[in-house]
Amino acid sequence: MKLSIIIVNYNVRHFLAQCLNSVVKATANISAEVFVVDNNSLDDSVKMVRENFPNVNVIHNTKNVGFSKANNQAIELAKGEYILLLNPDTVVEEDTFEKCIQFMDAHPEGGGLGVKMIDGNGNFLPESKRGLPTPSVSFYKIFGLSKLFKKSKIFSKYHLGYLNEDEINEVEVLSGAFMWMRKSVLDKVGYLDEAFFMYGEDIDLSYRILLGGYKNYYFPEAKIIHYKGESTKKGNINYVFIFYNAMIIFSKKHFAKKAKAFSFFISIAIYLRAFLAILFRFIAKLKLLITDALLITITLSILNYLKPFFGFPNQIAFANNYEVLNVVAVFGSFLIGLLISGGYSKEVSIKKTLLGLLIGSVTFFLLNFAFPEPASFSNKYLISIIGVIIVIIPVNRLLLDFFDYIKLRKEQIKTTIIVGNDDFVNKIKEDIKKKQSSVKILSLKSNNVVIGEDAKKFIGKLNQLPDIIDIYTINEVIFSSNDVRYKDIINEMNLSLNKYVDYKISLDSNLIIGSQKIEKYT
Repeated sequence: MKLSIIIVNYNVRHFLAQCLNSVVKATANISAEVFVVDNNSLDDSVKMVRENFPNVNVIHNTKNVGFSKANNQAIELAKGEYILLLNPDTVVEEDTFEKCIQFMDAHPEGGGLGVKMIDGNGNFLPESKRGLPTPSVSFYKIFGLSKLFKKSKIFSKYHLGYLNEDEINEVEVLSGAFMWMRKSVLDKVGYLDEAFFMYGEDIDLSYRILLGGYKNYYFPEAKIIHYKGESTKKGNINYVFIFYNAMIIFSKKHFAKKAKAFSFFISIAIYLRAFLAILFRFIAKLKLLITDALLITITLSILNYLKPFFGFPNQIAFANNYEVLNVVAVFGSFLIGLLISGGYSKEVSIKKTLLGLLIGSVTFFLLNFAFPEPASFSNKYLISIIGVIIVIIPVNRLLLDFFDYIKLRKEQIKTTIIVGNDDFVNKIKEDIKKKQSSVKILSLKSNNVVIGEDAKKFIGKLNQLPDIIDIYTINEVIFSSNDVRYKDIINEMNLSLNKYVDYKISLDSNLIIGSQKIEKYT
């Protein structure tokens, strides 16, 4: 047995199905076995594997035992010369495993190997190559210096930003998303440390491989898609605590004896960074509401100051007894109006914003006339407040969108390329048009791109996809995995460095998987 592939799954059935589909194709000419260790998923993952991939060995845990223990369960049963720990939210090329075997067979000093990873939009993932989180490296990472000086040999050691992403290099840390190791090396240095429930176990094991006298390699000639975090839901606050706690465990385990004081300092810094990360996530979710509140405050302050210059009655000074009542009325009317209209939903749009401002204006107008006369604004002053707020809040959203702080949902024609055979293209085309009225569809048949309903005008080939994306302002590319090799899909995604394009891959004509969501078609 040459290779044992181990996939730990937790509630990502559709990603797992796509991953296994690519693994089956990549092991066609290799003596290999595949293990799926399920950590008590509730989405019928185990049933799906047993029905669709009967040759896969399933270990079904009755509780979530964590990443390390789940992998160790399969490693103990594995018979392969090489062990691959693979995330379920990954897609491998047809020749990925063959390339890795050839390289490791030619480099007996290699204990572990990682590959080039791209995300669901074709962007290179920096965690493909990493350095050890020593106290100094951890400090640079925690406080953002590694992000600020990405190419520095001093500050960017965590992601080794100074190394070319397309060149083979020795590295210190392998990614747990694709962690290729010799079984003999694992038997010598030990399996994954189960003190790490999730995160950090790959760093710890990589370090032990180095301590065992072996080398870890970054091998970019093999590439995979890693949807990055679908199996762990990195957006929640619990992730922050788990991730930074893993760094503390590693720091105490490997560096406490050499530098206790510095290790303690790093532990404090990690907790501080975790707190700041949570705070920033909270602020990020409320950033629109916070900026709107600030803008309304500034508007009221400026208009109050300018009252004498424009001849507004001065009955509502900030020292007035009715100050709180008026301020609450302004804030409540507009902010609640925006909440009702969906102005603070995930998909921010000018249309929802204007609707919310209309609701707020009417509410504020009615409240103003309901107040007793000493508390009500004059008509001129009332119109001034409403007018300024109606202008500055949409402008604020446009500016935030321009500087990439938010992404506005724009009402525009969406242009999609569908890559597959006639039946696939026609079915997806019809299903898309049922769901989206404003869509322009280009299709790719065999190795040629065709445009228009009659599919007669050829405009290029698959290897020209990056240029086609730019020329036709493509928003979305849908690949059929039955008609296009994963190798070609990953290669085109890697070449098309347009961050505004959504790449999606279908297992069949009923299920399309992308980095943002999974779509079902009937």
